[in-house]
Amino acid sequence: MPRFSIIVPSHGVAGRLSQALDSVLGQSFGDLQLIPVCDSPGTPAAAVAAGYAERDSRVTPVDSPPSAGLGGARNAGMRTATGAYLLFLDGDDVLLPGSLAALDARLTETAGVDVLYTEHERAPWWEGEPTNPLAPLLATAPKGAFAPAALPGLTGVQFPAWSAVYRRTFLTEHELTFPDSHFTDLGWGGLVTIAAQRVAVLRSAVVRHRLRRQGSRLNLPGPQQHALLDQVELVLTRAAERALPAERTGPLFEQLFTQVLKTASRPERLPSGHRAFFRRAGRLYRRHRPAGHRVPGGSLGVQHRLLATGAYTAFRALRGANRVAARAAERLPRPRMLRTRLRYARDLRRPLDPHLAVFCAYWGRGYACNPAAIHAKARELAPHIRSVFLVEADQAHAMPRDVEHVVIGSRRYWEVLARATYLFNNANFAEGVVKRRGSVHVQTQHGTPLKHMGVDQSTHPVVAARSGSFTKLLGRVDRWDFNLSSNRHSTQMWERAFPGSYEHLEYGYPRNDVYCTATGEDVARIRRELGVPEGKTAVLYAPTHRDHHTGFETGLDLEAFCAAAGEDVVVLLRAHYFYDRGRARSSGRIIDVTGHRSSEDVCLAADALVTDYSSIMFDYANLDRPIVVYADDWEVYQETRGVYFDLMAEPPGPVARTPEELARIFRDGEHAGAESRALRAAFRERFCQFDDGLAAERVVRRVLLGEPPEAIPPVIPLAERVPAPAAASLVRS
Repeated sequence: MPRFSIIVPSHGVAGRLSQALDSVLGQSFGDLQLIPVCDSPGTPAAAVAAGYAERDSRVTPVDSPPSAGLGGARNAGMRTATGAYLLFLDGDDVLLPGSLAALDARLTETAGVDVLYTEHERAPWWEGEPTNPLAPLLATAPKGAFAPAALPGLTGVQFPAWSAVYRRTFLTEHELTFPDSHFTDLGWGGLVTIAAQRVAVLRSAVVRHRLRRQGSRLNLPGPQQHALLDQVELVLTRAAERALPAERTGPLFEQLFTQVLKTASRPERLPSGHRAFFRRAGRLYRRHRPAGHRVPGGSLGVQHRLLATGAYTAFRALRGANRVAARAAERLPRPRMLRTRLRYARDLRRPLDPHLAVFCAYWGRGYACNPAAIHAKARELAPHIRSVFLVEADQAHAMPRDVEHVVIGSRRYWEVLARATYLFNNANFAEGVVKRRGSVHVQTQHGTPLKHMGVDQSTHPVVAARSGSFTKLLGRVDRWDFNLSSNRHSTQMWERAFPGSYEHLEYGYPRNDVYCTATGEDVARIRRELGVPEGKTAVLYAPTHRDHHTGFETGLDLEAFCAAAGEDVVVLLRAHYFYDRGRARSSGRIIDVTGHRSSEDVCLAADALVTDYSSIMFDYANLDRPIVVYADDWEVYQETRGVYFDLMAEPPGPVARTPEELARIFRDGEHAGAESRALRAAFRERFCQFDDGLAAERVVRRVLLGEPPEAIPPVIPLAERVPAPAAASLVRS
């Protein structure tokens, strides 16, 4: 029997689940059972948990349907637990280093306690300075084990379920389980307090609770707020059945109704039924008020009296007077000209145009990436939608003639942003663009994340210094309604990097559709346009941006690589778009394609890819052509930027650490050998999940045509897809 069973519900937090599990398995005290509780097989969290179970026999995943809620998930874990003591850990929190050893030592000192209450850290979502809210309360507790009557103010009502350790046989003897519905921690904590005979405290933090940027789900408006009263009634009824003395029921009663008054004083949490909530709360108050109970002083005492007498109108007047002030007006964008600013403010008061869609790619660099692919499919499937592309003035000349566009910063730019119902972007719109009620913002993204993104960059000083305000970044994230994903890995990492309330669309990346739809004629045409000599092997070299570099560095002597790799090799050089200055670097066997508008065309033209850590590898893998990773500075990149997985352990093909090794891989044909194909197959299985040639159609049908999710074309299995042919196969055929 293990010393501890740690139960980790994972619903809605798959993106951070691995961090929670790592924090448990990395403890110095290893006598444990780890129980991740997942929605069902096949979900992202279940896949994460299954991977841990394969690697560590202490991990025992179980399933619990989302309809069972948090309480149901914890109960499912309890049924599987075999440890002497139970701990609960939310899937987006972490167990602090050394916690299990400290718990084991304290439980040995206080042998046989029913409950060991602990401190915890509350960390802001941006990983700011944590606080320890329970430290003052636990500082007053006796040093050893004690009966709950010795410290009546210590009730489980104040403790989250993960801020205590429970003896499993105690829970079994008293048939304690988590109540159904919402506010389950409140009910659980109260029931445990009533049943416990001996308790103790540990005056050190065990769990780091990371506050969700969206706030607690319990604060969301809706009918679930009435469940608070269900839990209060459950606890107070049980206390009455056990005939708890007044000195114990008094603090319990007061703490429970502190929570009730917090909700009652916020009418916005109860869009309907606020009066009914207040009246039921008043009845509970009068029925369970302990004999001799004295109401608190000040404003809180007034609220107690009004609740006790059922004076709903007076209560609303008291609490509402300070909450009627209008919210500060949303910031308007800051066009340079006052006249333009005023026009934009005027346009924001006009109705949305239900047939207007706005597209933008790479901050206005032109007609490219996912927005362009969606735009093209919209013209085919939704011709009633008027689509306008946003472009910087110096790139307007490169826009296709038949694509309507407006220059960023112009009067028309602000007008279409104010009136559009649909807005698509692979980056973000300007800082002050107003998200109007009824508008639909689609974040298309522009790659699969290997490096840390969004708020995950905050712990890397070099990157954070260049990232600007994370608060402003997340203000832009708050405008998103939908976020595109090309694989489950991306879904989980976007959830971490860009916390928000948007919906994930696991539809694939529309820009990658062409990898399944392009023909041999298309490939041959693109190669001619790029100047690839007939019969040559075109190797695309696409290094990513380095945050610790001030400019573009190829990292390779490309002429030397061509000479060493073979006479038939030419290199297509594509620098990161940050370094596109419109100046080609072509020479000899090097063809500079950095300025070419379509990275998809460049990939189609290439017979093989050499990259370091660029996300282009995930897109290129859809073509099922050779990929070689040139990782001459992996350790430096990993340290300065941060990565989501170890590319060296799971590469899409051979890995070279020196120029000589890279040249040999091509010269000997290793890049296209059996081992390379096996690595690529595993990589494709993980990262090419949804890119089947139908991504743009799915987006158009769901967003612009309003078709329900069940009507969207399903993803074609990977084994049934036929990638666009490579030039070498065309020559052979």
